[in-house]
Amino acid sequence: MPQEHEDKRGKAELIAAEFRALIMSGEWEPGYQLPTTDDLIAAHKTSNVTVQRALNILKEERLLEGVKGRGVFVHSRAPLTILPASFMAPAEDGQPYRWVTEAAKRGQRGSNQILRVEEVVPPRRVRQVLGLADDGVAVLRSRVGLLNDEPAELVDSYYPAEIARGTRLGDRRKIPGGSPALLAELGFPAVEQEDEVGARAATAREYAHLELPGAVPVLEIFRVVYSSDRRPIEVTVLTKPSHLYKMGYHLPVH
Repeated sequence: MPQEHEDKRGKAELIAAEFRALIMSGEWEPGYQLPTTDDLIAAHKTSNVTVQRALNILKEERLLEGVKGRGVFVHSRAPLTILPASFMAPAEDGQPYRWVTEAAKRGQRGSNQILRVEEVVPPRRVRQVLGLADDGVAVLRSRVGLLNDEPAELVDSYYPAEIARGTRLGDRRKIPGGSPALLAELGFPAVEQEDEVGARAATAREYAHLELPGAVPVLEIFRVVYSSDRRPIEVTVLTKPSHLYKMGYHLPVH
Protein backbone atom coordinates (compact mmCIF):
# COMPACT_ATOMS: atom_id res chain seq x y z
CA MET A 1 0.00 0.00 0.00
CA PRO A 2 1.53 3.38 -0.97
CA GLN A 3 2.62 5.63 1.88
CA GLU A 4 0.25 8.51 2.58
CA HIS A 5 1.56 11.82 1.28
CA GLU A 6 2.45 14.10 4.19
CA ASP A 7 0.94 17.59 4.28
CA LYS A 8 3.79 19.79 5.49
CA ARG A 9 1.88 23.05 5.54
CA GLY A 10 1.66 24.96 8.80
CA LYS A 11 -1.43 24.76 10.99
CA ALA A 12 -2.61 28.26 9.99
CA GLU A 13 -2.35 27.41 6.27
CA LEU A 14 -4.30 24.19 6.83
CA ILE A 15 -7.09 25.99 8.67
CA ALA A 16 -7.19 28.69 5.98
CA ALA A 17 -7.38 26.01 3.29
CA GLU A 18 -10.33 24.35 5.04
CA PHE A 19 -12.20 27.65 5.39
CA ARG A 20 -11.37 28.66 1.80
CA ALA A 21 -12.91 25.44 0.51
CA LEU A 22 -16.09 26.08 2.51
CA ILE A 23 -16.36 29.60 1.08
CA MET A 24 -15.55 28.65 -2.53
CA SER A 25 -18.08 25.80 -2.46
CA GLY A 26 -20.84 28.04 -1.11
CA GLU A 27 -21.17 26.02 2.11
CA TRP A 28 -20.37 29.26 3.91
CA GLU A 29 -22.49 31.86 2.16
CA PRO A 30 -21.75 35.60 1.91
CA GLY A 31 -22.47 37.19 5.27
CA TYR A 32 -22.02 33.94 7.22
CA GLN A 33 -20.58 34.69 10.67
CA LEU A 34 -17.70 32.47 11.71
CA PRO A 35 -17.65 30.87 15.15
CA THR A 36 -15.96 32.86 17.89
CA THR A 37 -12.20 32.76 18.26
CA ASP A 38 -12.52 30.62 21.37
CA ASP A 39 -14.68 28.12 19.49
CA LEU A 40 -12.21 28.01 16.58
CA ILE A 41 -9.31 27.46 19.00
CA ALA A 42 -11.16 24.55 20.61
CA ALA A 43 -12.35 23.03 17.34
CA HIS A 44 -8.90 23.06 15.76
CA LYS A 45 -6.91 22.37 18.96
CA THR A 46 -4.57 25.27 18.38
CA SER A 47 -3.61 28.70 19.68
CA ASN A 48 -5.13 32.14 19.27
CA VAL A 49 -2.06 33.23 17.28
CA THR A 50 -2.57 30.42 14.77
CA VAL A 51 -6.30 31.09 14.38
CA GLN A 52 -5.68 34.80 13.84
CA ARG A 53 -2.99 34.02 11.27
CA ALA A 54 -5.42 31.77 9.37
CA LEU A 55 -8.14 34.42 9.43
CA ASN A 56 -5.72 37.10 8.26
CA ILE A 57 -4.71 34.97 5.28
CA LEU A 58 -8.33 34.91 4.12
CA LYS A 59 -8.90 38.58 4.93
CA GLU A 60 -5.97 39.44 2.66
CA GLU A 61 -7.60 37.29 -0.03
CA ARG A 62 -10.83 39.26 0.45
CA LEU A 63 -12.74 36.13 1.37
CA LEU A 64 -13.34 37.19 4.98
CA GLU A 65 -13.97 40.58 6.55
CA GLY A 66 -13.89 41.61 10.18
CA VAL A 67 -16.56 43.87 11.66
CA LYS A 68 -15.40 45.63 14.81
CA GLY A 69 -17.39 44.60 17.85
CA ARG A 70 -19.31 41.93 15.93
CA GLY A 71 -16.97 39.28 14.59
CA VAL A 72 -15.62 37.83 11.36
CA PHE A 73 -17.87 37.26 8.35
CA VAL A 74 -17.62 35.73 4.90
CA HIS A 75 -17.17 38.60 2.47
CA SER A 76 -20.41 39.95 1.04
CA ARG A 77 -19.10 39.30 -2.47
CA ALA A 78 -19.24 35.60 -3.25
CA PRO A 79 -16.65 33.94 -5.51
CA LEU A 80 -17.95 34.49 -9.03
CA THR A 81 -18.54 31.88 -11.72
CA ILE A 82 -17.72 33.13 -15.22
CA LEU A 83 -19.36 31.42 -18.23
CA PRO A 84 -16.89 31.70 -21.14
CA ALA A 85 -19.56 30.84 -23.72
CA SER A 86 -21.42 34.06 -22.88
CA PHE A 87 -18.56 36.11 -24.38
CA MET A 88 -18.20 34.21 -27.65
CA ALA A 89 -21.03 35.74 -29.67
CA PRO A 90 -20.60 39.24 -31.13
CA ALA A 91 -22.33 42.05 -29.28
CA GLU A 92 -25.60 43.22 -30.74
CA ASP A 93 -25.53 46.33 -32.91
CA GLY A 94 -24.83 49.43 -30.85
CA GLN A 95 -24.10 47.42 -27.70
CA PRO A 96 -20.74 47.36 -25.86
CA TYR A 97 -18.47 44.35 -25.55
CA ARG A 98 -20.18 41.46 -23.77
CA TRP A 99 -17.74 41.74 -20.86
CA VAL A 100 -19.56 44.99 -20.06
CA THR A 101 -23.12 43.76 -20.64
CA GLU A 102 -22.61 40.45 -18.80
CA ALA A 103 -21.17 42.35 -15.82
CA ALA A 104 -24.21 44.64 -15.83
CA LYS A 105 -26.50 41.59 -15.58
CA ARG A 106 -24.73 40.73 -12.33
CA GLY A 107 -25.02 44.30 -11.05
CA GLN A 108 -21.35 45.01 -11.71
CA ARG A 109 -19.46 47.57 -13.76
CA GLY A 110 -17.22 45.98 -16.37
CA SER A 111 -14.38 47.78 -18.11
CA ASN A 112 -11.00 47.12 -19.73
CA GLN A 113 -7.53 48.58 -19.37
CA ILE A 114 -5.47 48.18 -22.55
CA LEU A 115 -1.83 47.34 -21.75
CA ARG A 116 -0.22 46.63 -25.12
CA VAL A 117 -1.20 46.36 -28.78
CA GLU A 118 1.60 45.43 -31.15
CA GLU A 119 2.98 42.83 -33.54
CA VAL A 120 5.05 40.26 -31.67
CA VAL A 121 6.52 36.79 -32.05
CA PRO A 122 4.02 34.81 -29.95
CA PRO A 123 4.84 31.97 -27.54
CA ARG A 124 5.59 28.63 -29.20
CA ARG A 125 2.18 27.10 -28.54
CA VAL A 126 0.37 30.09 -30.00
CA ARG A 127 2.60 29.93 -33.10
CA GLN A 128 1.73 26.27 -33.50
CA VAL A 129 -2.02 26.94 -33.38
CA LEU A 130 -1.76 29.85 -35.84
CA GLY A 131 0.57 27.90 -38.14
CA LEU A 132 3.43 30.39 -37.81
CA ALA A 133 7.13 29.85 -38.35
CA ASP A 134 9.48 30.27 -35.39
CA ASP A 135 9.94 33.94 -36.28
CA GLY A 136 6.33 34.49 -37.41
CA VAL A 137 4.40 37.40 -35.95
CA ALA A 138 0.86 37.95 -34.76
CA VAL A 139 -1.00 40.96 -33.40
CA LEU A 140 -1.13 40.96 -29.62
CA ARG A 141 -3.84 42.76 -27.66
CA SER A 142 -3.05 42.66 -23.95
CA ARG A 143 -5.51 43.99 -21.41
CA VAL A 144 -6.78 43.75 -17.85
CA GLY A 145 -10.49 43.07 -17.47
CA LEU A 146 -11.93 45.02 -14.54
CA LEU A 147 -15.08 44.44 -12.51
CA ASN A 148 -16.07 47.41 -10.34
CA ASP A 149 -12.58 48.80 -11.05
CA GLU A 150 -10.86 45.73 -9.57
CA PRO A 151 -8.71 43.43 -11.75
CA ALA A 152 -10.57 40.25 -12.65
CA GLU A 153 -8.45 38.82 -15.47
CA LEU A 154 -5.27 39.38 -17.43
CA VAL A 155 -5.80 38.67 -21.11
CA ASP A 156 -3.26 38.25 -23.92
CA SER A 157 -5.06 37.71 -27.24
CA TYR A 158 -3.19 36.94 -30.47
CA TYR A 159 -4.64 37.46 -33.96
CA PRO A 160 -3.28 36.44 -37.36
CA ALA A 161 -1.42 39.47 -38.72
CA GLU A 162 -3.05 39.17 -42.15
CA ILE A 163 -6.46 39.60 -40.50
CA ALA A 164 -5.62 42.23 -37.89
CA ARG A 165 -3.32 44.62 -39.74
CA GLY A 166 -4.98 47.88 -40.67
CA THR A 167 -7.98 47.25 -38.39
CA ARG A 168 -8.82 48.25 -34.83
CA LEU A 169 -7.38 44.93 -33.71
CA GLY A 170 -3.99 46.45 -34.48
CA ASP A 171 -4.22 49.71 -32.52
CA ARG A 172 -4.81 50.73 -28.91
CA ARG A 173 -8.33 52.02 -29.40
CA LYS A 174 -11.09 50.05 -27.76
CA ILE A 175 -13.18 48.06 -30.21
CA PRO A 176 -16.92 48.88 -30.31
CA GLY A 177 -18.71 45.62 -29.49
CA GLY A 178 -15.39 43.86 -28.80
CA SER A 179 -13.19 41.68 -30.98
CA PRO A 180 -15.92 39.08 -31.79
CA ALA A 181 -18.04 41.83 -33.41
CA LEU A 182 -15.10 43.19 -35.41
CA LEU A 183 -13.97 39.74 -36.56
CA ALA A 184 -17.50 39.00 -37.74
CA GLU A 185 -17.55 42.28 -39.67
CA LEU A 186 -14.26 41.30 -41.29
CA GLY A 187 -15.80 38.04 -42.50
CA PHE A 188 -14.47 35.79 -39.75
CA PRO A 189 -17.38 34.98 -37.42
CA ALA A 190 -16.56 32.88 -34.35
CA VAL A 191 -18.21 29.46 -34.74
CA GLU A 192 -16.29 27.32 -32.28
CA GLN A 193 -14.24 27.77 -29.14
CA GLU A 194 -11.90 25.42 -27.27
CA ASP A 195 -10.75 26.09 -23.71
CA GLU A 196 -8.04 24.34 -21.74
CA VAL A 197 -8.12 25.23 -18.04
CA GLY A 198 -5.34 24.73 -15.52
CA ALA A 199 -4.06 26.19 -12.26
CA ARG A 200 -0.53 27.27 -11.39
CA ALA A 201 1.51 29.78 -9.40
CA ALA A 202 1.33 33.34 -10.68
CA THR A 203 4.16 35.00 -12.56
CA ALA A 204 5.48 38.35 -11.35
CA ARG A 205 3.55 40.08 -14.16
CA GLU A 206 0.29 38.38 -13.18
CA TYR A 207 0.90 39.08 -9.50
CA ALA A 208 1.24 42.80 -10.24
CA HIS A 209 -1.61 43.25 -12.74
CA LEU A 210 -4.09 41.09 -10.83
CA GLU A 211 -3.08 42.59 -7.46
CA LEU A 212 -2.83 39.16 -5.90
CA PRO A 213 -2.51 38.68 -2.15
CA GLY A 214 0.27 36.33 -1.10
CA ALA A 215 0.81 33.08 -2.95
CA VAL A 216 -2.68 32.75 -4.43
CA PRO A 217 -2.53 30.64 -7.62
CA VAL A 218 -4.15 31.67 -10.86
CA LEU A 219 -6.50 29.90 -13.22
CA GLU A 220 -5.00 29.79 -16.70
CA ILE A 221 -7.29 29.41 -19.70
CA PHE A 222 -5.71 28.67 -23.06
CA ARG A 223 -8.44 29.50 -25.58
CA VAL A 224 -8.64 29.02 -29.33
CA VAL A 225 -11.48 30.60 -31.29
CA TYR A 226 -12.20 29.19 -34.74
CA SER A 227 -14.07 30.63 -37.69
CA SER A 228 -15.43 28.71 -40.69
CA ASP A 229 -13.41 25.67 -41.80
CA ARG A 230 -11.85 25.63 -38.31
CA ARG A 231 -9.57 28.52 -39.12
CA PRO A 232 -8.05 29.84 -35.87
CA ILE A 233 -8.76 33.57 -35.66
CA GLU A 234 -7.90 34.24 -32.03
CA VAL A 235 -5.66 32.54 -29.47
CA THR A 236 -5.91 33.83 -25.91
CA VAL A 237 -3.97 33.15 -22.75
CA LEU A 238 -6.16 34.37 -19.88
CA THR A 239 -5.40 34.27 -16.16
CA LYS A 240 -7.76 34.88 -13.25
CA PRO A 241 -7.33 34.89 -9.45
CA SER A 242 -8.36 31.38 -8.41
CA HIS A 243 -9.75 32.42 -5.03
CA LEU A 244 -12.28 34.86 -6.50
CA TYR A 245 -13.40 33.24 -9.77
CA LYS A 246 -14.55 29.92 -11.15
CA MET A 247 -15.05 28.85 -14.76
CA GLY A 248 -18.50 27.53 -15.66
CA TYR A 249 -19.36 25.41 -18.70
CA HIS A 250 -22.68 24.16 -20.07
CA LEU A 251 -22.18 21.17 -22.37
CA PRO A 252 -25.12 19.53 -24.13
CA VAL A 253 -25.27 15.74 -23.98
CA HIS A 254 -25.99 14.13 -27.35
